[in-house]
Amino acid sequence: MTRISLPASIDAAPAGAQPLLEAVKKQLGSVPNLFRLTANSPAALEGYLGLSGALAKGALDAQTRERIALAVAQINGCDYCLSAHTYIGKNLAKLDDAEIAANRNGRSTDEEADAAVRFAVALVQNRGQVSEDDVKAVKGAGYGDAELVEIVAHVAVSTLTNYLNEAFGTPIDFPAVSAAAA
Repeated sequence: MTRISLPASIDAAPAGAQPLLEAVKKQLGSVPNLFRLTANSPAALEGYLGLSGALAKGALDAQTRERIALAVAQINGCDYCLSAHTYIGKNLAKLDDAEIAANRNGRSTDEEADAAVRFAVALVQNRGQVSEDDVKAVKGAGYGDAELVEIVAHVAVSTLTNYLNEAFGTPIDFPAVSAAAA
């Protein structure tokens, strides 16, 4: 049971959120609970969708984006996001079980991606206060300035969804994964 309203349908959502939810349904084939919960604030839903959409066109590939989302969700203890990104990671980004396990432990089995995941973990654990060595390590792995900015942005969007789900108890509508099981 959520702590705030979870619109049962697109029509039950605030009017300003309905076209956004229709677009989600068109793109994904359904409207996951995270989007329905966020629809309580059409402005928040629009902001989330806008940033997520822009980042999907960025310099980081889908696999790296999912790796970051998994690492951040694990640190923040968000079972909803772990469930969603495990599903997306396996089925869309084609990450294997060993990679997903590594991501949840703040690493990657891919040497280059490992630097990005570690940087994302440092951002979360240190609330953005990363060291010069943290920046040098991710740059040394081949990431440029645009990619570094995008890693920070992905950590931010993941933190937003983690906090929404944890604060309001979003029911998991993906195959369930638990942060406690890492």
